[in-house]
This record gives sequence, structure tokens and C-alpha cells, in this order.
Amino acid sequence: MAVKSTGKYYLGIDVGGTKILAGLFDKSLNLLAKWKIKTKAGRGGDVVIDRIVRAARELVADNGLRMANIQGVGLGVPGIVIKGRVYNAYNLHWDEVSIQSVLRRRFRVPVVVDNDCNLFTLGIHRVEYRSKPSTMAGAFLGTGFGGGLIINGELFRGHNFAAGEFGQITIDKNGLKTAHSFRGSLESLASRTGIVRALRKAVLEGEKTMLQDELGAHLTGVRSRHLRMALDEQDPLIKRIVKQAAQDTGIGIAAIVSAFGPEYVVLNGGVIEALHKEMLPVIRKTAEAHVLPGTMEGIHIQVSKLGDDGGIYGAAILARDEQSRTPIKGAKKKTTKRAKNIER
Repeated sequence: MAVKSTGKYYLGIDVGGTKILAGLFDKSLNLLAKWKIKTKAGRGGDVVIDRIVRAARELVADNGLRMANIQGVGLGVPGIVIKGRVYNAYNLHWDEVSIQSVLRRRFRVPVVVDNDCNLFTLGIHRVEYRSKPSTMAGAFLGTGFGGGLIINGELFRGHNFAAGEFGQITIDKNGLKTAHSFRGSLESLASRTGIVRALRKAVLEGEKTMLQDELGAHLTGVRSRHLRMALDEQDPLIKRIVKQAAQDTGIGIAAIVSAFGPEYVVLNGGVIEALHKEMLPVIRKTAEAHVLPGTMEGIHIQVSKLGDDGGIYGAAILARDEQSRTPIKGAKKKTTKRAKNIER
């Protein structure tokens, strides 16, 4: 679909610990173009902000546009977002950062911000499922483990804007712990970080994996693609650890189903994209074994087809929805003479 220099567009941006993905959307939320750059979070929080601005401006310029063509920007970030301020985004080196205000000044266009998994859930619900499920849960297995909730067709953020933090559900109180998660939580056990930690622990205890030949004795830089490769080669240690992560995820999904009873539980994230062939059947079987009989009837546990695009779709949807709720400057409320008299 052609981009017109006189048209009006939206940007959806998903910020992760390793990459920033930006998408250009038209008013009907058709995805027209994408732009991806490294986050470079290791250089500090201010650098991350500069990288977000760069990704947006390069995407706009590459399509022959100016920021004046942009009606609104939606941004998804890891962390809790309250009134445009981001908390606990440790992998971006942000805490209590007023990112909405900062980006509004930099872009000079309206900016809205939300948790990245909330926006993935919103994007999947609106685009992939066409807003049909009244209740839906999103669970995202990547570097961490996040989630989002749709209740009565709307994104549910909870009283403290932290609803959907499924990664903090405790599965094993004596289990492993990762840097910013509770001991034995889903994030500590079933995220890629948790899987790699379990793998390194097993190797230190004397077990072997083919990935030692690929990545060295310390298993430096394990990614989901390496786990996929090892599974394809029937690596026994990787098979066991991935199966355990799937079982832990299934127990977590059972808790979500028991608490909310969603019509759909939709899985996404780099770990699921790479390993769903092995993990999905185990997740389904384990979830069913950890709920009351009949509880899973009519509930679907599926893998999203949107992949990385789910987040940028959700961000663009948020930007457009926010604009539709914002009154146009200078617009006057029309009232009938009778209504005016009543108002007096």
C-alpha cells in the first residue's frame, strides 16, 4: 500500500531489552512499513530514549514523510506504566521515568505509553482475533515472562496498573531465582533467562549438551534459536529442561484459567515462536491436569500468528484510540436551546 506524503499516519513502537521495532500504520491500521534497530540498553537509559527517537524518525523519513504526518505515537515498554511514567523497567535502566512527556517534547506529536505485554495482548485481540473473545489472556515467553488481560472486550490493567504480571506467579517456592523475579516464579523458571539458568546449573553439575561445543563451556549468548537447534538434534538435556519449562508454564496457565476463565489463552514471545512444537502439547496437558474437572472445556490455548508485530499493532491501536477520545481543540459542544436551559 502506497504511502502518501499528504496522508496521516500512526506509529507503533515496541521497546525490548535487545531491539526496538517501529511500525508505520495508516488510519485503518494497515501496517505499511517496519523499522528495527538495536536497543543498546547497556549504554544507559538516556541512550534507549535516543534510540527510540532514532527508530521513529528513520522509519518516517524512509517513507518520505515528516513527523507532521504522524497523528499519534503508541509505545510499549517492559515495566509498569502509570500516567505515562514507567516503573521497574530494569532491562532499560529506567525507573520512574516520565517517558511520555519526554517523547512528546522530542516528537512534538501526541504520545501514549503502556506495558509492552498489554499492547501485545491488545494487538492480538483486535487484529488476529478481530475483537471477538470477550475474555482473553496473553502470555509472553521471551527474555522474561509477561502477560495481559482482556475482560469484557477491554484491556484490563487493574487497580495498580500491574494486572497481567503472570511472570511473578510462584510455581516452586524453592526454585531458581533470576535477577528481577521472585524465587520459583514463572519468569524465573520458564522464560529464556530461566531456561538458560537451569541449563548452566545442570552443566556445572556435570551434565553435557551439544551447545557447549557451539557456545563454549560457559554457554555464553544462548538464544532461542540455539535451543531450537539442540532440540532438532535431540539433545537430551535441552529436551528435559524445555519440557520442565513447558510444565511450569502449564501450571501457571492453569492458575490464570482458574482465576479468570478466559475463552482464549494466547501464547507469544521468542521462546514460544522457536519451541512451540515441543512446548504447546505439554502446556495444554499440564494446564488441564491442574484445574478442576471440566474447567478447560471451551477454553483454547493457542500460539499467536502475529509474532513480533503484535506489539506494534497494539501500540498503534492505543494511539488511534487515544486520539479518538481526545476532543479537537476549538470544537464547541452543540446543545439545543432546551438543553441550554436545563444546564442553567
